[in-house]
Amino acid sequence: MWAQLRGEENPPPPGIYLFPINPGKPNMLTGTMGELRNTHFHGGLDINTPGIRVPVRATQSGYVKRVTISPFGYGNVLYVQHADGLTSVYAHLHELRGALATFVHEQHYQRKTCDLDLFLEAGRFPVTQGDTIALSGNTGSSGGPHLHFELRTDKEELINPLAFGFREIVDPLPPTIQKIALRTLNIDSRINDQFGRFEFYPVKTATGYELSPILAHGKIGIELLAFDKLDRSRFKCGINYIDVYENNEKVFSQYIEKFSLSETRGILTLLDFKVLEARGLRYNKLYVADGNRLEFYQQSKHNGEIEVTDAPKNVRVVLRDQMKNETELRFTLLPSRPTPTPALLPAPVTPLSYEIDHQVLAITAKACGKSQIDVFANGKAYAMNPTYANSQRMVYLIDLKNMLPDSVVSCWGSQAFLFRDRIPGHLPYRFYSDWVDIEFPAQALYDTLALETNYWQRDGAEFFSIGSPFVPLHRTINVNLKPKNNYVASGKWSVYRREGNRYVPTGGEWKNGRVRFSTREFGVFTLRQDTVPPTITIVKSLTHIKRFKIRDDLSGIAYYEANINGNWLLLSYDYKTGFLETDRHRKDLKGLLEVKVVDYAGNETIVKQNIL
Repeated sequence: MWAQLRGEENPPPPGIYLFPINPGKPNMLTGTMGELRNTHFHGGLDINTPGIRVPVRATQSGYVKRVTISPFGYGNVLYVQHADGLTSVYAHLHELRGALATFVHEQHYQRKTCDLDLFLEAGRFPVTQGDTIALSGNTGSSGGPHLHFELRTDKEELINPLAFGFREIVDPLPPTIQKIALRTLNIDSRINDQFGRFEFYPVKTATGYELSPILAHGKIGIELLAFDKLDRSRFKCGINYIDVYENNEKVFSQYIEKFSLSETRGILTLLDFKVLEARGLRYNKLYVADGNRLEFYQQSKHNGEIEVTDAPKNVRVVLRDQMKNETELRFTLLPSRPTPTPALLPAPVTPLSYEIDHQVLAITAKACGKSQIDVFANGKAYAMNPTYANSQRMVYLIDLKNMLPDSVVSCWGSQAFLFRDRIPGHLPYRFYSDWVDIEFPAQALYDTLALETNYWQRDGAEFFSIGSPFVPLHRTINVNLKPKNNYVASGKWSVYRREGNRYVPTGGEWKNGRVRFSTREFGVFTLRQDTVPPTITIVKSLTHIKRFKIRDDLSGIAYYEANINGNWLLLSYDYKTGFLETDRHRKDLKGLLEVKVVDYAGNETIVKQNIL
């Protein structure tokens, strides 16, 4: 029954499933299923709660099949199996209730572990629709008190709970369009006579949104920055249904109604990853980019690419939320053949610069007395005229599928490039060099990559630049660094990735003077030594509970443990605040309490306290 769920087709009648927070009363959502996040699609509904400890109700009868307790991710989670094959998921919980809570507490002590992932036999912990199965919280990676609620099929596909007609959620508001971007999809395409990506602000009208006509040629891709708002909520939520029409013919449909947990990282090819990394904005591509293997799309003309040749293309973008509220954007692409001397080229900010877009190297230079540049590749020099230019700007386009240049020389000076190899997008590949070897497994990349690498030293430290941080990786790659400096091969020295002004620990194993690590991010890596142990500060001391603030400034907290009079003691940890707390259910905290915290470099700190 549920396999054919559609937002507008045959929604299940209300009452089959119960809303899990304050059923029967108006509720507010802070996030919706399918919403675009930075590294994944949001799996369910985020239901706002006034603080923590709000009763969480079983949405339908069944039995608890799994419990997860963790300081990260979903935090404390319940999974309830139902007779129709669906599983309901309740995440970021503060505490469990009833016999299940007692059982889980006992399992902590039997297994002597603070983290649990328990798979329970069918029927051992039955629940009835409407039972209070837990209290809501803010555990894991939650950004504030709320309940994260999911519905999953027996194939671990997430489906939209709003399709069940919950009357607690009211949404009379249509989606909102903020900006639109148009981009050239190959070296011969143009937008307003230029190659690249260009953003526009649509004008809101009585019937939707509009843009003034735009000159275009060749294959053009559309990107959309938009959001949906629900009644009573200040939060910006996702949009599940997007259609694009070219001259009234549908050329693109993106319907996020269900998805597999295994495919959620594919969002990196649905979003404009470079804009996301550089500016934090989530532009939704309205075309199926190379490497996009998601299943949200209906068969459509040219996978959503708009091809402009000799006739105007009237474009309509229709957005629809789960409650069938619609917003429409209209604009026209006017055909404009590429010209070598476009009039509307603004002066560049810098005399000589470049960027890479869709396997095209675009070099921009201020106009000067000499229009040609010399391109050097594989030990040869090539004189190159501008692809297009005017009195202010000269633009040279190089197809990286055909050439990986070493450098260019213009009248403004020279520009070196760091291209080392061409990596196939879907096949396994090994890259070797004097200072780094990289193993790319199959499907590691979304598209063919012109790999850039570099090595330098500064203040005695070695830095290894691998790839561009604006290129996403789908799968983990294995890297072998070959340092030139001498290091003591121990856990004290490990790999860190530079992220702005801070360094993120990446780990690494040493062998024969080399260090091997795995990563799913390109960037700049270095080796650092961590000899400073974590800090532990007592912030709360009562007769039955102790709270500590723990912190490690470099490699990070690896694990923690405690005992009372030599016996293992349960701890709870909130990594967002750094608070580590002893078991609230223990009323017999008397004697010698020892708390140990260890970082990833193996440094440890132990605090002892006598409790009278």
